[in-house]
Amino acid sequence: MAVSTVLTGARVVLPTGTVENGRVIVENGRIAGSAAEGAPTLDLSGHWLVPGFVDMHNHGGGGASFTSGTVDEILTGVRTHRQHGTTTVVASFVTGDMDFLGRRAGLLSELAEQGEIAGIHFEGPFISPCRKGAHDETLLRDPEPAEVRKLIDAARGQARMVTLATELPGGLDSVRLLAEHGVIAAIGHTDATYEQTRAAIDAGATVATHLYNAMPGLGHRAPGPIAALLEDERITVELINDGTHLHPAALELAFHHAGPERVAFITDAMDAAGFGDGRYMLGPLEVEVKDSVARLVEGGSIAGSTLTLDRAFKRAATVDGLPVESVVQAISANPAKLLGVYDRVGSLEPGKDADLVVLDADFELKGVMRKGAWVVEPKLG
Repeated sequence: MAVSTVLTGARVVLPTGTVENGRVIVENGRIAGSAAEGAPTLDLSGHWLVPGFVDMHNHGGGGASFTSGTVDEILTGVRTHRQHGTTTVVASFVTGDMDFLGRRAGLLSELAEQGEIAGIHFEGPFISPCRKGAHDETLLRDPEPAEVRKLIDAARGQARMVTLATELPGGLDSVRLLAEHGVIAAIGHTDATYEQTRAAIDAGATVATHLYNAMPGLGHRAPGPIAALLEDERITVELINDGTHLHPAALELAFHHAGPERVAFITDAMDAAGFGDGRYMLGPLEVEVKDSVARLVEGGSIAGSTLTLDRAFKRAATVDGLPVESVVQAISANPAKLLGVYDRVGSLEPGKDADLVVLDADFELKGVMRKGAWVVEPKLG
């Protein structure tokens, strides 16, 4: 017997635009085109109804690390982000020993097969020591195709993205290898020139890992990777919109040049997201989180974020003044398309999973539904 719920009265953001006083029908975990007679209704007047958020770059949360946590801890991290609207999450690893990363990939591939995560992202070890950020330099290595292939194989079909410093030996061949296997090649933690970045894009790279961060700045004589990544229509740029990683003008520049169809908001979250200040481990490195900003204890580099995507959404719509439709593209539709799951998630369309977020008029999160079940049930009135 069909189980239906009709959500009414909200401003519903669809791929075609925002519908005032809209209605979304949920039936047996999916968005339906019509409701059973007498189906219960929930009045969401005065609220926004948007697709569930899709985070393609996330290292953990709720006190748990995707790189090193147990299965239960990983699930705690996943549930933490779900409570903040992220109904689809890719688990990202920081740099580690190759054997360790291979074992972890095998473990997390099972969670991906079960539908708990949307796959695995390897951020390292194939990155530049010049732009290592919060990665252990002693474990970095060149992106030789044979080594990259080891990690892809260990992930058993669940590798979704690999971040590379493509200027390093083997970089371009590894980009081609990833493209051939349907894995996103992301340019990041790189010291590449403008010309080297163009070559990587031509080889098949399609994503810029947290644009601006861990790469040379924009120069007027040596424009570097930022200019190449922003100007090329084949590239989607990740942005960490937490007010720490990016100045608002840098975010505006990215949106102006790439357009909302080529931006993906990410968290790059570490264990402290949704958990609080304190001392944490990011891979083998110790991190101190103070006033919600994560930095390495040794050296002081920014070490991921404590961001959740509901906060990124609110900041984008208020501080940055972006149209809500553009925010939804960047936080749901674009990453879903990149990950190859847009047929199931990323927009509010009949036939897709009933993954959705309820926001009030001030863009505060009030409800989260995943596959038709409330993760955070709206308490209205």
